Amino acid sequence: MTQHKYDIVILGAGHNGLVAASYLARAGLSVLLLERNDYIGGATTSAKVFRDYEAYLSRYSYLVSLFPEKIICDLGLNLELRRRATASFTPYFKRERYDGLLLSNVDEERNRQSIFELTGNQIEFEQMKRFYRLSRLFAEKIWDTMLQPLVSREELRRRFDTDEISRESWRSLVQEPLGEAVERYLENDLVRGLVFTDAKIGVFTYPHDPSLLQNRCFLYHVIGNKTGEWKVPVGGMGAVARELEQAARKSGAEMLTNVDLAALDLNGKKRTIEFTVDGKRQAIEARFLLVNFGRNVLAKLSGNSYWPDATDEGSVFKVNMLLRRLPKLKAARYSADEAFCGTFHSDEGYEQMNRSYIQAAKRELPDKTPCEVYCHTLTDDSILSPELRGKGFHTMTLFGLDAPYSLFARNNEKLRRDAQRKFIDSINQWLEEPIEDCLAVARDGDLCIESKSPVDVEQALGMYHGNIFQDAPTFPFAERKEQAGNWGVETEYENVFLCGSSAHRGGAVSGIPGHNAAMKVLEMVFNQESRSPGNFCHVEQSRDISRYSTSTE
Repeated sequence: MTQHKYDIVILGAGHNGLVAASYLARAGLSVLLLERNDYIGGATTSAKVFRDYEAYLSRYSYLVSLFPEKIICDLGLNLELRRRATASFTPYFKRERYDGLLLSNVDEERNRQSIFELTGNQIEFEQMKRFYRLSRLFAEKIWDTMLQPLVSREELRRRFDTDEISRESWRSLVQEPLGEAVERYLENDLVRGLVFTDAKIGVFTYPHDPSLLQNRCFLYHVIGNKTGEWKVPVGGMGAVARELEQAARKSGAEMLTNVDLAALDLNGKKRTIEFTVDGKRQAIEARFLLVNFGRNVLAKLSGNSYWPDATDEGSVFKVNMLLRRLPKLKAARYSADEAFCGTFHSDEGYEQMNRSYIQAAKRELPDKTPCEVYCHTLTDDSILSPELRGKGFHTMTLFGLDAPYSLFARNNEKLRRDAQRKFIDSINQWLEEPIEDCLAVARDGDLCIESKSPVDVEQALGMYHGNIFQDAPTFPFAERKEQAGNWGVETEYENVFLCGSSAHRGGAVSGIPGHNAAMKVLEMVFNQESRSPGNFCHVEQSRDISRYSTSTE
């Protein structure tokens, strides 16, 4: 730290904070990031989870869909997001034999045949295409607005009032509970469940939830870069964090780690941040303060109350594993490479998830625990040492659904153990050998497996009740009239803005709220001082600051 006054101080050096820092420092503003951990990147990092092995797992976040190409181009990021050959694999038992629904990212005819083998008809495949046409249409109309000031709900609705399919898209995804469209378009329970999982990941909801939490969650899983395809970051999430850190530092942003925030004074003309680092108490002033954590943490640091909504509760269970080999499937016609390359779904039938939701809502661990598994190393093995690659090692991560914070709050240690057992059993039912037999073994004899409940996620990352979105995801437009034209990052405090997942249009690895917070600051600076963004290669006299690009194309 070279000074005690900065144009911008950013609290939290996760990927969104780094995106904001890069844009703002490139515009010639002084920027300081303060990070409580001893590393940069927040949840978007890789870690040597099992100390005896050179394997760097993405511990909290795995795949990328929502990171806009524009941000990658603007900041000159050297990122490779690799396509998975398999989109998903869902095993099932039918007519006294094990089989699987395999959906490919590259072969539509194979998808048609796989659904036919499950359902016995061609209708379900066509109906699924019609259903996803709704989300594709929504993505095409909304995606370019994600890096612009918020469009009002009414204005966006008018954009859909052009033809019958557009009106159906708006009705199905925004106006009515998503379960109605799922049940209207699809008949097969397994296909319905496969579609609906994107509405549940990370939140606690069900198909006909009147809050429409399921709709909002679903949209964030299907609109990314207008396709909704989830890709593998080569080098793991750590590569994303490293690229962003390098971009921010190269732009001139300063960073401090191991920072213990003590207090925030947000009521004066200057925002004052008090913190301890290296045992020394310090205080700095900022013209603008960007907050890259949840409103719950902001309220605590500023001495105010926090009143969450019931929909803000997180619902996630994560299991990270290192395997000596991939397990064989009972559905013998599929190789483990095919099945685990994509997202492997278990106990995620539509009615099964309805039952597991009801049980979890009673604070009971469900009899059958819906989950999905993904193997990073089948698409990118660079996160393993050459020795481990040569021996056939793989990483595997499990993401459990219907695992709300309230279920674990009473006795986290016991419930974590019980839940891990249930989720592993869920996967094992489809395998010729238990996955435990395939796990790497540490020198002390422990298996290379770790689990994180929502309580653990909150303790590690500060996310309210383990919610990976920080709080309930929002619709990607202004839901109230007064929000229209804002950037969705504003708080009740002057010159204090959210730059992380808790912002409107926040959540997932996207960089969108980081970009939008930076644009809000630049908009205010340029309006107040008529200051030209001299470090930008393309300068346009327009209120739409998001059109400014730092790329040199």
